[in-house]
Amino acid sequence: MTGIEVGIASIITIVALIYAGLYVPVALGLVSFVGVWILRGDVDMPISLLSLAIGDTVSDQVFATIPLFALMGLLVGQAGLGRDVYDVANYIFRRVRGGLGIATVAANAVFASITGSSIASATVFTRISVPEMLRFGYTRKFSVGVVAGSSVLGMLIPPSAMLIIYAIVAEQSVGHMFIAGIVPGVLLAIAYGLMIVAFAYWYPSFVMRHENVARDGDAEDTMSLGTVFTKLAPIGVLIAVVLGGIYGGVVTPVEAGAAGSLVALIIAALKRKAGPKAIWQVLVETGQISAVILFLIISASMYSRMLGVAALPTTFGEWLQGLDLSFTMIMVLYIVMLIALGTILDTASIILIVVPLFLPAIEAFGGHLVWFGIVTVVGAEIGLLTPPLGLSCFAIKSTINDSLITLYDIFAGSFPFAVTMLLVLILLIAYPSLSLILL
Repeated sequence: MTGIEVGIASIITIVALIYAGLYVPVALGLVSFVGVWILRGDVDMPISLLSLAIGDTVSDQVFATIPLFALMGLLVGQAGLGRDVYDVANYIFRRVRGGLGIATVAANAVFASITGSSIASATVFTRISVPEMLRFGYTRKFSVGVVAGSSVLGMLIPPSAMLIIYAIVAEQSVGHMFIAGIVPGVLLAIAYGLMIVAFAYWYPSFVMRHENVARDGDAEDTMSLGTVFTKLAPIGVLIAVVLGGIYGGVVTPVEAGAAGSLVALIIAALKRKAGPKAIWQVLVETGQISAVILFLIISASMYSRMLGVAALPTTFGEWLQGLDLSFTMIMVLYIVMLIALGTILDTASIILIVVPLFLPAIEAFGGHLVWFGIVTVVGAEIGLLTPPLGLSCFAIKSTINDSLITLYDIFAGSFPFAVTMLLVLILLIAYPSLSLILL
């Protein structure tokens, strides 16, 4: 078999194995190992590449950002800061039609800026927001849909685990990726808010079961500035330490993750939610998350090396140029592929499988790789809301304690948010400056 045939066969095999239920890193690593073995006819070559992949990944300082930000996010959740943010957002938007939905989006946006995890956001706000929205007359579909839709902000608003993974794969600055994610993240949050208001006025049956409570929320009629400050001050401190430190050039992303984890631990301790048992659980979960992502990155590194041996990325880029397609058409092809894969794969897997193929073509057309990363994450994130996989939707289903809410309700409720994401994605592709303006 030629290198191209092996490369194409490997991609098809990887997707088929993942769809059949094989663990993603195992599928990537196994197929890559066998692919190099077939190409070189010598088992020593894939063993050598595997050793290099492991060594390079473990020794890369950038990887240290993943366990540190994961630790910070888990400590923030342990401290209950998600509920504090939701309380304030709910108070601010209490008089707006569909206000609880907008409050959930706003709270998710702030929560995302200190956790970087869509699944964490979906889990936290399923417990906080959904029961209250149902109590005040919102429909089941909308209640769970707004949580699922807004949870994807965690993968775009920095710090984001997916932006870190893309930075590693594309060899870009983690700090630059974080900065580039701010405007698109805020833009997406605003688009969600406008969509909720539009639905509340023009399609109220989707949002509310009872029209008379459309403007109500569970917030108090008055909330003192002292209470607002008390609830938001810890979040403000964390944002200042982490994002302010990175953007101000005071600390590196790795140092920011360490500093943020320390501050989050102090906040949890001050709130008396950092007992030995809780801290041990947080550390165990951090280790599990870090191990999973490290395994993914090692397998992806092996996969990228296999593609390099097969010369598939270069050939694929030359093939795209040979088709005489415009850059816009290539991006359309790319987005269609992202969304299609998003129906069966998680975001990290999509980034690890597809990005190495398209990077040479994007560079050849003069596309900015930081902008391309933002487009990639947004495009892949749409898959979190689409069946049959839809990880955010499944996370909500596994978290919510209501047998009346079906998986269909969650997917149906999140569909408008997926469409809104697609519209924002088109805007980001048409105007790359939206992602690069702060660089």
